[in-house]
Amino acid sequence: MNLQRSSLACHVLLILLTSVSLSLAQSSAGLPPNVIEKIERVITAEMTRQNIPGLSIAVVTDHRMRWSNGYGMSDIENFVPAKASTVYRLGSISKPITAVAVMQLAEEGRLDLDAPIQTYVPGFPRKPWPISARLLLSHTSGIRHYRGDEINITRQYDTLAAGLEIFKADSLLFQPGTRYSYSTYGYNLLGVAVEGASGLFFAEYLRKHLFRPAGMDHIRTDNMYEIIYNRAQGYRKLQNGELRNSDPANTSYKIPGGGLCSTVEDLAKFAIAVQIESLVKRETLVRMFSPQKISDGRVIRVNPQAPERSYGLGWFIAEYKGEKEVYHSGGQQRITTMLYMQPGKKFAVVIMSNLENAGLFGVARQVSDIVLSRP
Repeated sequence: MNLQRSSLACHVLLILLTSVSLSLAQSSAGLPPNVIEKIERVITAEMTRQNIPGLSIAVVTDHRMRWSNGYGMSDIENFVPAKASTVYRLGSISKPITAVAVMQLAEEGRLDLDAPIQTYVPGFPRKPWPISARLLLSHTSGIRHYRGDEINITRQYDTLAAGLEIFKADSLLFQPGTRYSYSTYGYNLLGVAVEGASGLFFAEYLRKHLFRPAGMDHIRTDNMYEIIYNRAQGYRKLQNGELRNSDPANTSYKIPGGGLCSTVEDLAKFAIAVQIESLVKRETLVRMFSPQKISDGRVIRVNPQAPERSYGLGWFIAEYKGEKEVYHSGGQQRITTMLYMQPGKKFAVVIMSNLENAGLFGVARQVSDIVLSRP
């Protein structure tokens, strides 16, 4: 199927799914049909502009999931429509989930955020300066990010500790606490610390202490070999805009930092559980949602081109139209994802697509404006 035919098929199916969702919305207790219609106009425009094959969305207001749906195709070759139940890789949205696990253990006194990480991961080599969980959570530990072709690893790692072998012997990029430098590997180390502090395998800890309490039935570790029902195929774009299947990648080496998969509805349940303080206490959330500082007292700035954006403990933080926004994005082979919240408004939106390098942050903000009735 060439680009023109593929794009046409996506848009025809999008129109069909839009009409179905509108008819269903009229009989639901969720968002008003006129609000859904406005959201779908934004989605249609962005999917067309970016040539996004498939996209799913869920909206939370007043701590309730009000509406969810899917658009386009989760699998172009087999003409499978995207649904609210479509399963996507989360990418780095795995990080705030790991952060909540760490903070739960800190609340219980089982993990000291400022103790050397070797307290919980004795096999991790000591560096010239101590590294703590707090530094890892805020990406100020000095542990590096991907190097070379590491993001395309296809090898299966059977334990999280085995994945540490990729980077644990490397020098730190800087003295911990003096700079911000985003690191998926730092979150992998946190995942092993969760195992050391809790006595459970990381995936087992998440199931018992996060997923079950939040009612998340479909979230799980991504496994490229297992059958995962409703899993989306993934795509990348060439420079001319033509779609190609994503490159293979095995995320078993980075489950805490980017190796989970889920539906939008399960992530919406996570957002609700976080906001209603059923996973961690209010004072813990305040700390997680507060911009962290480096050793000279300056607040973390994650992007010189967007100086208003900072990082807390597992979450990006900014302000939009006078409201604090707390969010995390994900991007890797097969997907682009966004979990966006305005906690003060009891609002959240989850958007997941099966196109790499899609722009979803602006879409999330537009949806917030529509749902919260802001110009």
